[in-house]
Amino acid sequence: MFPFNKKEVMDLRNRKKRKVSGGVRSSRRSAAARMKREAVKILRSLSVENNHVEVMDEEDNEDCFSSISFLRSDPSGPSPRYSLLREVGRGSYGVVYEAVARKTGARVAVKRLQCDAPENVELALAEFWALTSLENRHQNVVQLEECVLQRNGLAQKMSHGNKRSKQYLRLVETSLKGERILGYPEEPCYLWFVMEFCEGGDLNQYILSRRPDPQTNKSFMCQLTCAIAFLHKNNIVHRDLKPDNILISQKSGSPVLKVADFGLSKVCAGLNAKNGEEQLVAGAGTRGSNQNRVGNINKFWLSSACGSDFFMAPEVWEGHYTAKADIFALGIIIWAMIERITFIDAESKRELLGTYVRRGTEIVPVGEALLENPKMVLHIPQKARSSMSEGVKELLLDMLAVNPQDRPDALQLEMRMDQVTCVA
Repeated sequence: MFPFNKKEVMDLRNRKKRKVSGGVRSSRRSAAARMKREAVKILRSLSVENNHVEVMDEEDNEDCFSSISFLRSDPSGPSPRYSLLREVGRGSYGVVYEAVARKTGARVAVKRLQCDAPENVELALAEFWALTSLENRHQNVVQLEECVLQRNGLAQKMSHGNKRSKQYLRLVETSLKGERILGYPEEPCYLWFVMEFCEGGDLNQYILSRRPDPQTNKSFMCQLTCAIAFLHKNNIVHRDLKPDNILISQKSGSPVLKVADFGLSKVCAGLNAKNGEEQLVAGAGTRGSNQNRVGNINKFWLSSACGSDFFMAPEVWEGHYTAKADIFALGIIIWAMIERITFIDAESKRELLGTYVRRGTEIVPVGEALLENPKMVLHIPQKARSSMSEGVKELLLDMLAVNPQDRPDALQLEMRMDQVTCVA
């Protein structure tokens, strides 16, 4: 995934369309985001020994790293707080490990992002701001336990709302200036995210490894709409909703969805409703102010064209959109989940859930096809033997409306989804 501007987005519409076995092209938001606020409070230090990660209590300090080495070779040192068990995911921007908290035995996910390239810093900061702006937990949103900034073997914990850390502000400067500010290749800088672990994999793996189950579909539809309603109430636009970014927890005995990967998200609490993203103060969101903006998120216009193309709304391709783009992406996910519409990713060779428009042997993302032909009629359900109810069909058509104003907002969607799943 890489940044691209509006002109590049429009040029993509003229490229050769994908074949059914074609891959997915993803994009990141532009590196020109306005970043000014947020900072870090130094609370703890972190050390690692081979496969161990440790966070220990430390007195508050104004602006310095802990003197404890991040890479510890002294066996007489303190017992590590986390033990890394195995690698569970890897991308161009980071690695995710399964780990265990040695004190409680609880499993956690530890994501390590290398903060050398500005686009990686931007992804990391976006995820940090989104998850730390939430005052309350939600069962369908992945929980961030802590975030640690590590450089040159030394570390400090990042926390919400403190502006005294020069190291953190240098990360912001790296993203703003689009060049390396913090450290050198021989002094790598990392952000470590400790998050809840989801042992059920992602939505692709869960759905496609099991037989169709209408009750599971209903439950997942309600959980997804509940999660998006919660995020929009808290002024967060996800901007990269797709099955890969929806994880499954089975700790309670029944599957619980967790919306994850907030690297492209936007916290809109600092937006000016007239000028949208141009007035955004990065990492916005003063904690405690969220509830004053419930219902206003759809008034904020965003301009960074980003996401994964099979799930991007028509207006996102043009680079002028609101939180209603999340509703469109959710409609694509639910449609693909119910009818098990898939394609093969050319790069990973994985079968992935995703709805598209077929043109002979080629496939085109629904949003792109609607942008090219706004009068195109979507055939929902797509399969003749689909068990989709009329209520669900009508709701999906509304979620996938070309005009964002014709789509329900997240709160309306949550109420309608409860209604259609009760009678479905």
